Amino acid sequence: MKKIPIAIPPLGQEEAQAAYDTILSGWVTQGPKVKEFEKNFADYVGSKYAVAVSSCTTALHLALIVAGIKEGDEVICPSMSFIATANSIMYMNAVPVFAEVNEEYNLDIEDVESKITSKTRAVILVHQIGMPADIDSFKKLCNEKNLILIEDAACAIGSAYNHKKIGSHSDLVCFSFHPRKVITTGDGGMISTSNKQYYDRLKLLRQHGMSVNDRLRHESEKVIFEEYSEVGFNYRMTDIQAAIGVLQLKKLNLIVSNRREIAQTYNERLSIIENVRLPIEREGKFSNYQSYSIFLKQDCKISRDELMQRLLDDGIASRRGIMNIHEEMAYSGMRKYHLPKSEELSDRSILIPLFYPMDQNMIEYVIDRLIRHLT
Repeated sequence: MKKIPIAIPPLGQEEAQAAYDTILSGWVTQGPKVKEFEKNFADYVGSKYAVAVSSCTTALHLALIVAGIKEGDEVICPSMSFIATANSIMYMNAVPVFAEVNEEYNLDIEDVESKITSKTRAVILVHQIGMPADIDSFKKLCNEKNLILIEDAACAIGSAYNHKKIGSHSDLVCFSFHPRKVITTGDGGMISTSNKQYYDRLKLLRQHGMSVNDRLRHESEKVIFEEYSEVGFNYRMTDIQAAIGVLQLKKLNLIVSNRREIAQTYNERLSIIENVRLPIEREGKFSNYQSYSIFLKQDCKISRDELMQRLLDDGIASRRGIMNIHEEMAYSGMRKYHLPKSEELSDRSILIPLFYPMDQNMIEYVIDRLIRHLT
């Protein structure tokens, strides 16, 4: 058995041809393919609009800007998330306030509520590893407290909450197309919204504050001069990326279906291991299984690090549990946090290979090795 990676981007000849064709078209920066990708994406998730950007990090940054976050404002988010979640808050000179998570790896609403102060302006709700968080509960809380809700859906394209796709429930939902995600454009991001004011300003901000983009000037039969009403950013997606995204989006349902089949096989076969906890997918939640996380209980006979090394010796890649931002050096100067649930989940969880398409022999081998090492 050759080494099994943690993930493989679901890219093939079709995507290579799409990139090739776009390059030869002469239009490689933000243009008609970006427009097509945005429309198709909005249709897929059920929002009125979608704005393509260079990454989910830049999507979060722009979302915070249009939400009106100012210097010194507090924004509540999980510490148990990729560091970009908090970094985007720091870009605003605002203050990330870290809250605890539950066994599903998503924000604990009671802990969030306990950390709301007079300075709190927003909550970033992360759908961690593709598992939907309790959107309705957080929308209700944010409405009661007059807070903006921003969804960090970096991992959640194709996931659903109460039978509606992630991206349709609130007005600032940010997605990632990094190679580790369910679909990819190499890198890139998207913001879905049904708020026209947000949409118009997001488009402006991603391209230097330019009032008329290059595509519209190119298509116009009259001379147009652009204006710059505010300081913006170069957060654009290229047409090369978008051409790949258009094809990836067409395959998304198939990819998610296959990932869920693999996850179900893991669930069924690994359930015999008594000292681990498998992913929890509650009623009303539909996960794309962007990652598959195994939690090692206290009575597990080997440590997380030892298990990861044994798997690596077997030719199986794994990754540590989701990081805690408050434990990273970059955030050591902030107020001290003790988040026992987040810390335990991070320290005692591993992510195992799950990707599309994953050979059945690979799946069986991963299962066999895990059972051997943990029983």
